[in-house]
Amino acid sequence: MPATTYDDGKGQYYPLTKMNFLVTVSEISGTAAFSEVTGVESSVDVIEFRQGNSGSLAPVKIPGLVKHGNVTLRMGYIIESGFKTWIQECVSETRGALPRYDVTIELIDTNPHAPTATVTATSTEHRVWTLTNAWVAKYNAPDLDAKNSDVAIESVEIAYEELVIPN
Repeated sequence: MPATTYDDGKGQYYPLTKMNFLVTVSEISGTAAFSEVTGVESSVDVIEFRQGNSGSLAPVKIPGLVKHGNVTLRMGYIIESGFKTWIQECVSETRGALPRYDVTIELIDTNPHAPTATVTATSTEHRVWTLTNAWVAKYNAPDLDAKNSDVAIESVEIAYEELVIPN
């Protein structure tokens, strides 16, 4: 089985840290840097079924519909980008067809034991979650407070139809 994390030179393999990630949206030019991604999840409804002539009093459990939770992206407030345009197109009262794109969330492997300690995306096929047919379902503007010097953080909730989970 190939290692999915780096070797410290002593045969010890460490899990990936969750602080380095990249989010991209197909068909969107420009970038938006996110500080947090939450809610990537999928569940299957459990349907209990019992035939009337069954010899057992217990129902059989069969899988039902697959459901996906909405993903929340938090980012520092930016003035303009293709991503912000997509948000506006989705939550506008006067929108036309709802623009749906694929959203890719990539966990970036940082290897401090490599000869050059730079952030690189290696073996990303094992660390990429893809949200297919996604659209912006909710937007939250940053809280404004003149007495606070924190970064203005806005959040976007993304609904999607299918989750492709890494190997």
